[in-house]
Amino acid sequence: MRLLAAALASLATLACVAGCSALDPFPTLPQPAKPAKPGQPAAPARVAICYDGLATSRAEAKAEAQQQCPKGTTADPVATDYRLDYCPVLLPARATFACRPAAGARHSAR
Repeated sequence: MRLLAAALASLATLACVAGCSALDPFPTLPQPAKPAKPGQPAAPARVAICYDGLATSRAEAKAEAQQQCPKGTTADPVATDYRLDYCPVLLPARATFACRPAAGARHSAR
């Protein structure tokens, strides 16, 4: 009986440790940008992150988005929604970021 209880406790601990990564933020499809009007520059690339607002801070979500943006750009938050089409129930928030050129990259691109 003690062996069964120890095995169940070990399995429960293992499941909890494995389940912790289930709440980590992850990339998903971003909200589309509005089409650019004639004469305006094209909209910057966008990335989106699914996260749980209770387990993940906005700063952590932005850091994850920054990893998804191309080099030389900065993840700039543009929208957050809670549509379950793109994110699961445990991570219901979808934060969309625009990957805008970094301040130093604008002048060096001549």
